[in-house]
Amino acid sequence: MSKVRLTSNQYGKAENRLMRVYRDTDRHEIRDLNVTSQLWGDFETAHTEGNNEHVVATDTQKNTVFAKAKELGVSSPEQFLIGLADHFTSSFDWVTGGRWEAEEYGWDRINDHKHSFFKSAPEVRTAVFTRDGDKDTLISGFNGLTVLKTTESGFVGYPKDKYTTLPETEDRILATDIATRWIYNTTDLDFEAVYTRVKEIILDSFTDHFSHALQHTLYQMGEKVIEAVPQIDEIRFSCPNKHHFLYDIERFGLENPNEVFIVADRPYGLIEATFTREGVDENKDAWAQIAGFC
Repeated sequence: MSKVRLTSNQYGKAENRLMRVYRDTDRHEIRDLNVTSQLWGDFETAHTEGNNEHVVATDTQKNTVFAKAKELGVSSPEQFLIGLADHFTSSFDWVTGGRWEAEEYGWDRINDHKHSFFKSAPEVRTAVFTRDGDKDTLISGFNGLTVLKTTESGFVGYPKDKYTTLPETEDRILATDIATRWIYNTTDLDFEAVYTRVKEIILDSFTDHFSHALQHTLYQMGEKVIEAVPQIDEIRFSCPNKHHFLYDIERFGLENPNEVFIVADRPYGLIEATFTREGVDENKDAWAQIAGFC
């Protein structure tokens, strides 16, 4: 008798680069996605016996992604992933769920041209939809949104020991690359409107207070998103502190009243935090599905 037992497993086709062009009028629209499909279900004999009768080929999954872009359309990454989940779990009895992920890249019109675009969005929009039997979880977000403010930030009052060299400051540059994900408590909503609203709240929150630390600023962002968007129960941030250190030009006989900085790309502080709605427990199982975001 084998001493090995198959436990969790999934498989599929990763990073299907998809562009959906809408040509209903002479003013075209585009959605640019990177889509991954992975299935969960009864695949034990494929592993233990080499029996592929339940293995929906990854090539089939790839083809389905592109076919569904035509059949379902892409009004949002979230809508598209839910459609893929509905297809696979209804078409194959042994597929009990899966994990479907999308990144979306933003484009804008060149001088309001009808069919010419430039890549415009600074951030990459993200969505992950998982289905496990009758339990659905939808996590949306974005990464790569770089923000900076030149004042109204400081860092004082921290403990000092013999290894501390960082001087306290009441006036510094604060900069970070915002990576954030949030968990929806419903899929009955306007995903485009909510995404736009969350991004606006986060950007406004970065500007509207004196930041005593990046942790302080992340709390402001998370608190305001939870308060303003009832469809979100939990939001997580992973943000590097992009250090800008005052450069010593006084040795050259020049004053430097917070004007000339050296930008250090590494090492960097990495600040991460999760904020949940009061009465809602952190969904650690859901975060386990987000690679590199735990």
